[in-house]
Amino acid sequence: MAFSLLSGAQDDGGKGGRERGFLDGQFLIAMPSMQDTNFSRTVIYVCAHSPAGAMGFIINRAQEISFTEVLRHLKLLDEHEIIALPHECLEFPILSGGPVETGRGFVLHSDDFSSESSIPVSDDISLTATLDIIRAICDGRGPSRATMLLGYAGWGAGQLEREISSNGWLNCPASEDLIFGTTLEDKYERALASMGVTPAMLSSDAGHA
Repeated sequence: MAFSLLSGAQDDGGKGGRERGFLDGQFLIAMPSMQDTNFSRTVIYVCAHSPAGAMGFIINRAQEISFTEVLRHLKLLDEHEIIALPHECLEFPILSGGPVETGRGFVLHSDDFSSESSIPVSDDISLTATLDIIRAICDGRGPSRATMLLGYAGWGAGQLEREISSNGWLNCPASEDLIFGTTLEDKYERALASMGVTPAMLSSDAGHA
């Protein structure tokens, strides 16, 4: 398990030096026609989109690894320190962010935390993929809202645009409540509802927003 910058995921993923892509900070909602089981009924938060490709994180798929297991693996704290952590820290949410580099960790979080490696995704949400945010969370200095993700979803140049055009995804503005909500079972339906859509209304012939 590794925490590192986005260079391995999307070379131009940082927002400091380029204009944001039109899908940055948007949700992708898998359509029933989605053939890839990795993405069936998923909601993905897009963090970087450009002519070179795109990357994002599945926000409605559970991860079996717990935060305490992550801390033990990274050897940031000893066992006594882990046991002494507050309950909200021990229960810190971890999601399966996607099928690419599943051993790599990322933290999506509110913008009230920032480090030298933090990358703004939207006006209110940032991404940090270095150990300083894990230490801050353990010390009670972390962001007010955050979730950890292992792995990510990635697309090559033009791939995501083709998938949207072929009715693989709906896209809509993202919601912080859905990104950071800990109840996963209804995120798919809630994301659709934000567009005024229900699963029953979808078919493989429907268009995209």
